[in-house]
Amino acid sequence: MTANGWFQILFYLLVILLLTKPIGVFMTRVFNREKTFLDALLRPVEKLVYRLTGVDEHREMRWTEYTIAMLLFSGVSMALLYLIERTQKWLPFNPQKLPNVEPGLAFGTAASFTTNTNWQSYVPETTMSYFTQMAGLAYHNFVSAAVGMVLAIVVIRGIARRETDKLGNFWVDTTRCLLWVLLPFCLVGSMVLVSQGVIQNFKPYATVELLEPQTVQVTNADGKSSTQRVTQQVIAQGPVASQEVIKELGTNGGGFFNANSAHPFENPTPLSNFFELVLIFAIPSGLTYTLGRVTGSERHGWAVWAAMAFLFLAAVTATYWAEAKGNPLLLGTDQRAHALQSGGNMEGKETRFGIANSVLFAAATTDASCGAVNSMHDSYTPLGGMVPLINIMLGEVVFGGVGAGLYGIFVFIVLAVFIAGLMVGRTPEYLGKKIESYDVKMAMLAVLILTFTILGFSAFAVVRPFGTAGVSNPGPHGLSQILYAYVSSAGNNGSAFAGINANTMWYNTSTGVAQLLGRFFMIIPIMAIAGNLARKKTVPESAGTFPVTGALFATLLVSTILIVGALTFFPALSLGPILEHLLMAAGKVF
Repeated sequence: MTANGWFQILFYLLVILLLTKPIGVFMTRVFNREKTFLDALLRPVEKLVYRLTGVDEHREMRWTEYTIAMLLFSGVSMALLYLIERTQKWLPFNPQKLPNVEPGLAFGTAASFTTNTNWQSYVPETTMSYFTQMAGLAYHNFVSAAVGMVLAIVVIRGIARRETDKLGNFWVDTTRCLLWVLLPFCLVGSMVLVSQGVIQNFKPYATVELLEPQTVQVTNADGKSSTQRVTQQVIAQGPVASQEVIKELGTNGGGFFNANSAHPFENPTPLSNFFELVLIFAIPSGLTYTLGRVTGSERHGWAVWAAMAFLFLAAVTATYWAEAKGNPLLLGTDQRAHALQSGGNMEGKETRFGIANSVLFAAATTDASCGAVNSMHDSYTPLGGMVPLINIMLGEVVFGGVGAGLYGIFVFIVLAVFIAGLMVGRTPEYLGKKIESYDVKMAMLAVLILTFTILGFSAFAVVRPFGTAGVSNPGPHGLSQILYAYVSSAGNNGSAFAGINANTMWYNTSTGVAQLLGRFFMIIPIMAIAGNLARKKTVPESAGTFPVTGALFATLLVSTILIVGALTFFPALSLGPILEHLLMAAGKVF
């Protein structure tokens, strides 16, 4: 660990802190339908959209109607993406003449992008045409992010409103989210990325002659090995910048290229790397201020932000320590290996970014439900790779995805307030609303859905041949690969321990189902809590009211998150990365 590395990490968090209030204020004005500087340009467009679609912008919905509208919209969008994938061979903007995507992969990808997971069991540049990338995948990057944001806004309204069953209009909220927030941010952001060298074109892939031809060992279809002389390289291109910015801003994570943000066409410079990192946390961090402003308790919003920031710094610190320390088995061998490892574990990392920026990206992308990567998590040390796993296991509530992080941590806020009520022996209250048994049951249901999905699918996969067939490493790391696949899917993250081959019928189907459960089945009980809170009266604070605005609340919130996560997942972690670390320290590798 170096002083320069720590400076970059702390400077990043400072920038996020400085952006939190202005972004939070802007989103408050947008979703409260207050005047903004974009109204003169966008208000006529908004009215035209409502006129064409028949939406009554003044009509509000109950939580059940809002949820059904969201589910129907997501279902139709998923079916559309599946259709595009299955017919891309005959659609335009396919200069490489790529074939249609096979059914299992098409289903898994459609589920992945609909749920804001963006898990990719394929090589994008050799599987998806330009049309599929733009009209299918990039479209879902926008709308899945918008869905997450408006669901968070509904939760905030449920807390703030009283004695009503109305929580807004799904179609209006989604339209305003797209027009006022995502599209303007992405238009400006894509120009910034283009200025750094991120490409944006519709050219066919270029074939170039290698300056230094290579002889490689290949395995033929009959299983026999042979040597092959490679003299050319195909360089993929495409409309990258426009997809890259929403990939990060919408915490989607699906890259245009297989190397994701380690690819120089997606992330060419240290400035582009920092800019992409800022995009990942910008909206989730701003939503904490929106929470405080709309509910009339800005100090509560900052307390939630502080809890998130503490967990984020803890994750970065643990990962940075593990990766900077390196592999002890290499440090104790020959001088060349020692020289390679003396600066830390650089396996799977970009030399352009180094360890500090790699672990910062890894922590940010798994704290948020983003999944973009600029280094390969499968190559991290056991403890370094465990931290991204834990980040997702905690529900990605550390800033989290756009909207998903806020309504995810809302579940733990309910549980923390309930625990506080038990400690003082009175009915728990949250910002003037009594938290009753119905609210706690729904919160626990949301937690159990995530837990059951992750552990259930992982347990089944490790005992079946079709589950272990794709594992590249035997032993505890193989378990970590399988566990990460379902943690990332159910958590709607999308990153992976890339050593596992997930492009099989089992993994495409099971991860797709896990993604749908983790996104939509989890949100139903959360929406039920929001609807229930909105109907309640506000009760005045008293001497026995637990304050949710200070360090004590932030500490209790962090403790609740960590305790629930430890009780749920520590046994699985013990058999995976923790065991791998102990074996590595004892000189045992697989």
